Amino acid sequence: MGEAEFRFSRFRLKLGDKMIEITSERISPEEYIEFLKHTDLGSQYPLERFDERIPRLLRNASISLTARNKEGQIVGVLLGLTDFAYWLYVTDLGVDRDYERQGIGRCLMRTALETAGGQNDIAVYLIANEKAVPFYEKLGMKKADDVMQYNHIDWTEFTVK
Repeated sequence: MGEAEFRFSRFRLKLGDKMIEITSERISPEEYIEFLKHTDLGSQYPLERFDERIPRLLRNASISLTARNKEGQIVGVLLGLTDFAYWLYVTDLGVDRDYERQGIGRCLMRTALETAGGQNDIAVYLIANEKAVPFYEKLGMKKADDVMQYNHIDWTEFTVK
């Protein structure tokens, strides 16, 4: 997709006795939906046309990072949109509930920022659910009041199960 995919390929993270590998890769909708069942991300999407919209999300993300354990299971995902010059909008960042609070989310964010162009050039934006706000604040992010919204879509809340 973007030039950044050629700058980044793999990063290994040792968590105690666990080895986690972060890779720039496109995952299938089926694999992503299965991952959503193990995270709080599974409640951020509307029900309307979910099955047809998830493939578009995965296909069109500028940055698509996965964290996998040694068995190859996805334990973390970050999807983002970027211009590789000024900004990165993180659309999805999730970690499997069994792997939370081990540095995977922080590592995914750092890798995405570097992939997009680095902290000297790239501003990061996202919409955080309330449970995730403390995590983002630990990363040094602050709540902003200057975001505009135009939302006229149908939005029926549900959780991927």
